[in-house]
Amino acid sequence: MEKIYVVKYTGPFGFIKPWTAVRDSETYSQQFLTPSIVAGIERKLFPELLKDDDGEIKKIVGHRLSYKQISQQQEQTQPRGWNSKGKGKNKEYSRPYAILVRGVMIEPILYLAFNELENAKRAYVQHICLCRNEDILYPSEEIIEVSKEEFDTNEELFSGFELIFEEDDKSFLVGYNRFKKSQPMYGSIKVVGTPIKNNY
Repeated sequence: MEKIYVVKYTGPFGFIKPWTAVRDSETYSQQFLTPSIVAGIERKLFPELLKDDDGEIKKIVGHRLSYKQISQQQEQTQPRGWNSKGKGKNKEYSRPYAILVRGVMIEPILYLAFNELENAKRAYVQHICLCRNEDILYPSEEIIEVSKEEFDTNEELFSGFELIFEEDDKSFLVGYNRFKKSQPMYGSIKVVGTPIKNNY
């Protein structure tokens, strides 16, 4: 039976950057990792992959993300461009403000799975971030050696959301991959167990 090696990361907060404001309200996407986020985490853990980077995920073979709750936080933004009105000396320029609501995960748990123990060992001695560098997740416990089947079915140990990176009739658009010249990214959500923990 195929064995994989799983590293568990935990931290007080985690943030997944939405790719549009619509994405937040329509797909509630601040609770899953896109291919480009996983590729970014992989490049942080294994910087040698940046050389001749083709954007493919090479070492992380699975992941699972859960959390206790999402805290809705407001963020003030301004567009890059300027609005103008009036003519000549009476011309005025302005940049309007907008308020966006961002969901921040409370006490996220992320499992990263690797085919090779050596890769898991390298990941185990490093921290990661999801999308915001002040939300640091640290490895906890020991490296877990399990079968791929158990990782996919053990609802008690490996509960969480996982975006399956494939394009089929269940898939939906999840963004544009910055590692692959902004190609569209598709995926479908796999839910194992109870991803939102309510035991405080």
